Amino acid sequence: MRWRPLPCSLALAISLLMLSALAPVRAADAPPRFDIRRNCQLEISGGAGIGETLESCIRDEQQARDELAGQWSAFTPADRTSCIRETSIDGTPSYVELQTCLEMLEGPSGRRK
Repeated sequence: MRWRPLPCSLALAISLLMLSALAPVRAADAPPRFDIRRNCQLEISGGAGIGETLESCIRDEQQARDELAGQWSAFTPADRTSCIRETSIDGTPSYVELQTCLEMLEGPSGRRK
């Protein structure tokens, strides 16, 4: 088998993908914006939300988003960055997962910023 160079456009695409994976996720002063409806539709269609309806998923996500908005500045930037990254791994980031992650990092000691 003979080695052949990749087409320029493919090599560029692979390079950009690798760089974007290494780029740091910044924890802004407000919770990130997730597409709640899209993520709930994907979750429900994938069977992850057993017994959950689209409406209940959306309601839970909106409630978590609203609660996070009021608490966001209390979490450390490092914790926010870590949890944003973790909840975005599968491509369907969730406010409920983000809230749970931040609460778990906070722990019983009440560690906050």
